[in-house]
This record gives sequence, structure tokens and C-alpha cells, in this order.
Amino acid sequence: DPSPLPCPTPPPSPPRSPPIMEALCLVFVLHVSHPPLLVSLQTSKEDLLQADFEGALKFFRVQLPKRYRAAENARRLMEQACNIKVPTKKLKKFEKEYQTLRESQLQQEDPIDRYQKENRRLQEASMRLEQENDDLAHELVTSKIALRNDLDQAEDKADVLNKELLSTKQRLVETEEEKRRHEEETAQLKEVFRRELEKAEMEIKKTTAIIAEYKQICSQLSTRLEKQQAATKEELDIVRNKVMSCEHCRDLFSPVGSLQASSPGGDGTSSEPLDEEKDGLKEQLRQLELELAQTKLQLVEAKCRIQELEHQRGVLMTEIQAAKNSWFSKTLGSLKTGPPPLCPPYIPLQDAH
Repeated sequence: DPSPLPCPTPPPSPPRSPPIMEALCLVFVLHVSHPPLLVSLQTSKEDLLQADFEGALKFFRVQLPKRYRAAENARRLMEQACNIKVPTKKLKKFEKEYQTLRESQLQQEDPIDRYQKENRRLQEASMRLEQENDDLAHELVTSKIALRNDLDQAEDKADVLNKELLSTKQRLVETEEEKRRHEEETAQLKEVFRRELEKAEMEIKKTTAIIAEYKQICSQLSTRLEKQQAATKEELDIVRNKVMSCEHCRDLFSPVGSLQASSPGGDGTSSEPLDEEKDGLKEQLRQLELELAQTKLQLVEAKCRIQELEHQRGVLMTEIQAAKNSWFSKTLGSLKTGPPPLCPPYIPLQDAH
């Protein structure tokens, strides 16, 4: 038997995209109970009108989900979906018209042509899916690389922040330790300053008391000196009067009271008592002059001591004032140089007789 001849394959008809309205009617019929999809169709009307059927399907699979990943877009979509009214009657009418149109097209088409178209459509769908798969794989790889880079940067930043945190903690511990040490030093310096201030105040009080006592002693010495001078003058006047009343001794003194030399022709027996009395008077006069000189010397020493104490008192007052103005620096200086020298011990002057 001769083998049957193969049926000639009709030439492929040029691909024709179904009208966009047919696709929209199909989507409306399938998702009539989903108002959010209707809102998304309304907001994407311009994009869908510019695309063919394949582009519209890709838009629904890829671009539309990406658009509503943002929280703000999703919230706006749900708000519009709650307010939209679904045109049920029109959708049913469009569904009937679409079904009638599809049935008439299927009846008019040749089965071979229909199968060839279906085959081409499936091949195109397969190629499209492969292309989308490649795109998604490329996007996945790119996203992984970007995430890896972001993760590396985040880890590096975390390491830097951890190092800074450790350094900050170390500095904080050191700062707290230094603060505690400074507080202890400040407390010690305050205590030292308080003790030094009390000591200086006591020294000032002591010096003031010593100065007052020395002033009193000087006043007493001055009064005593004046009294002794008056008593000495009175005694000298008495002696002079006694001498002037004596006929034998009158010639020994001049009218001004100075002692004169005796004449060589005088009586030797009568001049001996006069010589003894004269020597006694001279000795008494020398004692008085010596006592007067000692009293004056003690007065001068007391005045010098008073001046020295007043100088020390002024120095102490200056130091206390400087310490009150800047106690910290003064205390450090006192710690380095030691406390100020104390006044010499007070030794009261003995009464001059």
C-alpha cells in the first residue's frame, strides 16, 4: 500500500492579540467578587490600554504586586475598595456576550487552525514564562548580591559600633574613676584647708592677744618709766636741797646743780663724809641711769616685737584672704611648701626694778 500522503499544513495565520476589552471582561468575570482588583484595574487603566494581551498578563503577574507592596499604596487600595460599587448587571451582560463570541469563533474556526493557534499560544506562553523565570532569577541574584553587600556593610558598621561602645565604656569607667579620685582629693583638700584655716584663725587670735598684751606691757613700762623719772627727779631735788642746805657741801655745787672740785686747802677730816655721800649719790645716779636705760631698751624691744607681730598678723590676714578667694590653689601651695611659720613663743618681759 502506498503510504498516505501527509496532510498539507496550512500556512500559519498572523498572530492576533485578542482585544483588550475581551481580556478585561474575562478578568472582571473571574474576579467579580474582589473589589480590590477592580480598583487596581481602574488605577491601571492607562497602562493596560497601552499593552497587548501578553503585556496585560505580565502586568498582573509582576508589576501589579510590586506596586502594592508598599504599605501606603495597599492602604489606599483598601480604602477605595470599600467605597467602590461592583456593576453586577453589566458584568453578567459582558460575560454572556463574551461567551457567545467565543462559541461563534470556535464554530467558525478549523480544528487544525485552532490547534495550531493553541500550540503557538502555548509555545509563546512557555517562552514568556522562561523569559520571566530568567528575569526573576536575575533579579533574585541581584537582590542576593545587594543584600549580601548590605549585610557586609551592616556587619562592618556593627563591628565599628561595638568597638566604639567598648571604647566608650572604657572611657566611662576611667572617667568615673577619675571623678571619684577627684572627689576624694577635693574632700581631703577641703579638710586640709579647713584645718589650716582654723589654725590660721587661732594664730591670728593668739597674735592679736600677744599684741594686746605687749601693748599693755609697753603702756605699763611707759607709765613706770614716767613715774621713775619723776621719782628720780624728786629724789635729785631732795638731795640737791639737802646739799644746798649744808654749809660745808654748798660750795661743792654750782648754782645750776653741777658738782665742783674741792679746794686743795680744805679740811681733810670734813671732806671724807662729803666724799662718801658724793660717791653714794653718784652710785645712786648711775643705778637710776642704768635702770632708765634698761627700761628704754625694753620699751624699744617691745615696740619692735609689736611691729613684728603686726607684720605677721598682716601676712596671715593676706594669706587667709587669698585662701578664701582661691582655696584650691592656696591649699595645693600649702601642701607643697608646708604650713606657714608659727610665731615665736611668747615670753613676758620681767618687771624692771
